[in-house]
Amino acid sequence: MTINPYAGSPFSYVDQPSAGPYSIVELMPGVRNLFEYVRLAEGERVLLLMEHTVDPVVVQAIAAAAALRDTDVRILSVPPFSPGGWDREASYVIETAAFHEADVVISGTWWGEVHTAPLFFDQIKSRSSRFLSLHMTATAGALLTGGRLPAAVFYALLERALRQLSAAAKIRVTSARGTDVTFGGLAFDPDPGAMRPGDWRPFPYGGANFWPADTEGVIVVEDCTVTGVPEEPLRITLEGNLVRKIEGGAAAEQLRRYAPGGYYMRHGLFGLNPKVRIAGGTQFEREKHAGSFYCGIDGLTDGEPVRSGPGFAHCDCQVDRPTVVVDGETFIEEGRLLLLDEPEIRQVAAQFGPPDVILDDNPVMILPRRYTGA
Repeated sequence: MTINPYAGSPFSYVDQPSAGPYSIVELMPGVRNLFEYVRLAEGERVLLLMEHTVDPVVVQAIAAAAALRDTDVRILSVPPFSPGGWDREASYVIETAAFHEADVVISGTWWGEVHTAPLFFDQIKSRSSRFLSLHMTATAGALLTGGRLPAAVFYALLERALRQLSAAAKIRVTSARGTDVTFGGLAFDPDPGAMRPGDWRPFPYGGANFWPADTEGVIVVEDCTVTGVPEEPLRITLEGNLVRKIEGGAAAEQLRRYAPGGYYMRHGLFGLNPKVRIAGGTQFEREKHAGSFYCGIDGLTDGEPVRSGPGFAHCDCQVDRPTVVVDGETFIEEGRLLLLDEPEIRQVAAQFGPPDVILDDNPVMILPRRYTGA
């Protein structure tokens, strides 16, 4: 069996370690950045939508920071969400009603909004709420590491990355384990800037998200929604943006069973946050690490890709240390995001502290409080 030390729980926060009560002090720089990111204003109605299994210290830190800004804070504790519509009969009437009345939603879920129709992106966009998602990241570890990166540094990395990525005709992703896949017909999320009504964003801030029209090649899965870390190499072969073959023992059978009607490539993301954890982090935390890559295959609807709603078989696949080549130019080299060395990025980082510290992509070296953007 291949053991991946980066793997987290496949279900919920229930097996994540709890933080000591006094650690709330160390979480506050990350929580402050969270509320600056969501542009929280005095008097707004704030809903903390937290699964029952979220660490109470994390909930307390976010609630206390919201109250300190004189907002109207409500905490709603909910059962864990099921992945990919696995429990399609579950009722989300209470969650939906509360979400509709909030100005700001802070969601501490494991599987998140992409897996549930009442809270899917189309529903969020139709409302006036600003929706910030701690998707697998409502943990002390995430707030202490990736949450401490100043937002201005992330935006500088995102803007620079999009200048290169958005103009690309082809992007090739390879890995030491055998991934070799090429994406074309690319549409990237633009740099969104300040959050507006109907916006959904992840926190800690993460990367450059894209939708390909064409995908060709093989992805060797290191961790995914459906199987966790597979016991043997799990290979997904794509042609014309459709999954044509899935190989790899029991994990392959589990993945095929999850979407018997087949899959297509829905989206991908290149991680840009150097302070997000790899070791010890969940999949949706690791995906945001500078130099990582993940992509989401989704179930076909009546044999066709449908992007306007959930595919009810969304499976995110992680590659921790890829090499990424953009139109022949190396963008990521064996997990090292080369933009971290560029002068314009270092100049922005220097506003907050030594660039060598701010941009160091070893997240074990936690960013000191004085360099976190206060």
